[in-house]
Order: sequence, then structure tokens, then C-alpha cells
Amino acid sequence: MQYKAHDYQEYAKQKIIEQKACGLFLEPGLGKTVITLSAIWDLMFDYFDISKVLVIAPLRVAENTWTEELEKWDHLTYLRISKVLGTEAQRIEALRRPADIYVINRENVAWLAELGEWDFDMLVIDELSSFKNASSKRFKALRRKRPGIDRVVGLTGTPSTNGLMDLWSEIYLLDQGKRLGKTLSTYRADFFVPDRMNGWIVYSYRPKPRAEEWIYNRISDLCVSMKSQDFLNMPERLERDVTVKLPPAVKEKYKQLEREMVAKLEGKTVDAVNAAVLTNKLLQMASGAVYDENKAVAELHSAKLDALEDLIEAANGKPVLIYYNYRHDKERIQKCFKEAWEIKTPEDFRSWNLGEIPVAIAHPASMGHGLNLQHGGSTVIWFSLPWSLELYQQANARLWRQGQKDTVVIFRLIAEGTIDRDVVRALAKKDLTQENLMQAVKARVGDGTC
Repeated sequence: MQYKAHDYQEYAKQKIIEQKACGLFLEPGLGKTVITLSAIWDLMFDYFDISKVLVIAPLRVAENTWTEELEKWDHLTYLRISKVLGTEAQRIEALRRPADIYVINRENVAWLAELGEWDFDMLVIDELSSFKNASSKRFKALRRKRPGIDRVVGLTGTPSTNGLMDLWSEIYLLDQGKRLGKTLSTYRADFFVPDRMNGWIVYSYRPKPRAEEWIYNRISDLCVSMKSQDFLNMPERLERDVTVKLPPAVKEKYKQLEREMVAKLEGKTVDAVNAAVLTNKLLQMASGAVYDENKAVAELHSAKLDALEDLIEAANGKPVLIYYNYRHDKERIQKCFKEAWEIKTPEDFRSWNLGEIPVAIAHPASMGHGLNLQHGGSTVIWFSLPWSLELYQQANARLWRQGQKDTVVIFRLIAEGTIDRDVVRALAKKDLTQENLMQAVKARVGDGTC
């Protein structure tokens, strides 16, 4: 297929070529992969500036997306790719295979770092946000190797899903600490103050006044931010909360668990030993079932299943994609709706896009990146919401993207008076922080600024 770049794609490509370190904060659907591949082609065969590229990506993206994009566009014909995946023997064989681009999943970054010296002269981190944890093995391994790599590109549509603290490790992998400091503690001291504390123990931090502005200014020359609706003819997107009421007896047990941390549910004991576990238990209760201490499932109510039935019926045969968070959610949905099919393989995705699956279910963590599902339907139903803004946004973007011909409607089933509403507020609060970041470093195509 002949590639005709949009102006914003050409702009982003030139940023990669001109800057040895560059962050592309591009929302799903804007073509991060083809932009980067086009820049690699130019740097390799026009400028003779690079010869061997390492791409680190989520497993599904490493398996499919980069190869598919290479095969799709005519101008990328001569680029050779080797997928460093599978068993250790298969990965070693893939590294020995002559290629221009080597793609590895992020879980094997530490393994690759231990093999010895790298001879890659360009690094592409697909989904830079997956390196936001500065204490993770993958970050530490890549940090050690970063000084030996001449060019780095970081790709993500969700750079700060949990707030500004996420940014330090992501930006460090691009500029090795030039803009936000050499260490996380320095970054924290410069831009944050303690928030929740117990004596000398600090549980959380909040930005200092004007910290967001200072951070954005420091990284504005390094990063390009683009939102889909600014550059593409995107379909309309509607979010609708569907409130469901818990049966009085269940609501009382829900309140009891909140109050006492322990509740007797259907004759089984559910023990919430700390706040994190309690939160998890409450989310499960809001959806209708909960795991007890023996991992058995106590079914409590069918309020969300009843609401789901109404939404599927109202769709009148139009395909719907349902996202769940817990295995018992999936099992209960499939028990109630025999036609519900979990989509998780390339064959499933093709069947969905052909309109052959009327009711699809999926876990958002398996649908995060690199999947084009806009041809199979336009209705999303969240049976239970995740805390992760990245999961939420990326999962919705499977349908709400370029090429979608219908209005995308996103339904969220919210149990009244429960933690569900807190999750909605948390997602909105995180989105506000991320929106500020995206706006602050948004690229102004045509005016020569970043």
C-alpha cells in the first residue's frame, strides 16, 4: 500500500530524525508505528546514521504490529525485522539473524541486558509508560544500557496515567536526567512535597505550586504531544454511566465490610486485611461476586448482569464489546449470555471485525495496544472499571479510532453508593493531570515549535 503521510506524521517523523532523543506522546490511531518506521528507513538508507535498531514493545505488539506495519506499506519494503521472542534458544537465534530491526517484548529486557554489550545504535521504546516504575527490573536494566545508545525514541499515548511522578523514569530514559534530574529523589525534592504521612513515613506526594508548569517547560523541547481529534476526522464518542442499585441486604453487607473490614457473605468469610485488599473486595462486591479466603466465589447479586442484559437487548443485534476485571465477572457473564465469546487471538479479532461475534468479552489488559477493532462494532460496556487510566483509555481506543464509521458509545455500569463512583472520579482526576501534560507539550504543526 502506498503511504501518504499526513502533515502531523511528517512533522513527527522529522522530530525523530532531527533529535537524537525524542518522546512522541501520540494518542492511539495517529500512527506511531508507521511514523517511527518511516524515520528509521530515512535514518538508515538516506542519512546512513543508524544500522541496527532495537524495539521494545508489549508482547502482542512485538508479535504482530511492527511486522504488520512493515508488510503494509510499500516504502518500507527493504527493512528486515527479527522478532526476539519465544524460548531463550529462539530469542538467541533471532538475535543472530541478520536484520535491521530487532523487536523484543518488555518482559525480556533484563534478560537481553545480561547477555553482554549491545551494538544497537537506536532504541525505540513502544509504550514508554510501561517503564514508569523506577524500581522495576526492566527500567534498571535499560538505564544501565542507555549511555551506549546514540538515538532513543519513546512512544506512548498515556505518559502520566497516575500523575506527574510517573514522568521521571520515562524522561530519564530519553535524556539521562538532563531535564528532570539524575535520580527520582532529586526530582521528588525539586517538584513535590509530602502529602500523606505517618510520622517520618511518607505514603504519597503532591506537586508543589506551579510544579506542573515547570515540569512541562523543561520537557517541551524533548516531547511531541498530539491528540487524535486535533488531526483526524474522529468519530463522535459518548460516555454513559448506567446506575444500578444493590439489593438492600447486599448493600448492608457492603457497608458492613467498609465498617468492620470483615463480613460474612453467603456463609463465607471475606477478610480485608488492609486498605488495598479492601478496595479490591469492594469492587468485586459492587459487580456481584467476591472471592473468599479459599478463592471460592460467593455470588451476591445480579444487578449488573440485569443492566447488561438490558443494554445488549437495546443494541438490537448490534455487536457489543464488554470489558471485565475479574475472572468471576467473565464466568458469570458467559453463564448468562451463551453467545458471549472472549476475544484474545488474531482469529478472534478477525471474526470480530467481520461482524461474526455479536457479544464479545475481554480483559482490558489483553486489549491495550496495537489492535484495530473499529470495524466490528461501536459499543463498549464496562462491566467493572479498572483503576488504571492507561488500561481504560487504551481499551476504549480499540473501537474509538480512525476508520470507525459510527458514534462510539461507552457504557459504564456503576453500582450506586459504592466504590465504583470513586473509580470514576479517580479516572477523571488522573485524566485531568494527563490532559494538562498533553496540552502543555502539544505540537503546533506548521509553526516550528514543539
